[in-house]
Amino acid sequence: MLELLKYAFFQHALLGGILVSIACGMVGTYIVMRRLVFISGGITHASFGGIGLGVFLGTNPIVVAWIFAIASAFGVEYLSTKHKLREDSAIAVLWALGMALGIIFLYLTPGYTIGMSEFLFGNILTISTADIYLFAGLVVALFIAFTVLYRPILYVAFDPEYARVLKLPVKFIEYMMMFFVATTIVFSIRLVGIVLLMSLVTIPQITADLFTHDFRKMMFFSVLIAVVGCVSGLLISYFLNVPSGAFIILVLISIYGLSWTLKILLNKQPAK
Repeated sequence: MLELLKYAFFQHALLGGILVSIACGMVGTYIVMRRLVFISGGITHASFGGIGLGVFLGTNPIVVAWIFAIASAFGVEYLSTKHKLREDSAIAVLWALGMALGIIFLYLTPGYTIGMSEFLFGNILTISTADIYLFAGLVVALFIAFTVLYRPILYVAFDPEYARVLKLPVKFIEYMMMFFVATTIVFSIRLVGIVLLMSLVTIPQITADLFTHDFRKMMFFSVLIAVVGCVSGLLISYFLNVPSGAFIILVLISIYGLSWTLKILLNKQPAK
């Protein structure tokens, strides 16, 4: 363990994983409480179009994917509110569009497309110093947003209609949180990849939801579970020589299974 910490790539992977886990824990709580899990999946797969375009243009795929993700998030919000299109319908369109564009752009890219497995399945060991600064900036921005606007975010997450009655800036909160959701999703691609990313912003939250429904406590435990799952998954996967992203999700699912079993045992009533 101590030997691993001497390597810069492992230090980056560990620190990056912790920062991304914090962001996913915070944003994921809003996603689960607002029932936006399907939207997060749509944004994740829509960003694949940005990755394909980035590869085709020879530029940074993550930057283009970030633009695609934000456009998709705002597009779903706009279509569902302004044009009364059902959210699931809007998500299905953007989901399919993103995947189709990604496949077409990759097909049109001259030569072999290398490194695509990192975007599909993740490779936490490729996290760079620049990525660390981006992750840290995202976490700081989230802390500021949740500190300054905690109560409006809470009301919008649980009941947007009631938040409107209270004259809260519902539209601003919704678009701001969609921005954070899209950004967190794209930044997390390096960690677990597009295929498994939706699990990272939902499994810690549904695990925390087994024991508390308080938004603040749920967010705290979600962050804790995500960090524990990421760090332990990274370490064990390194020694077992298996893909880190997939193993992190496997660890999180195991934590959920153990937590669910523990809750059943604690709630089990003695026979009369």
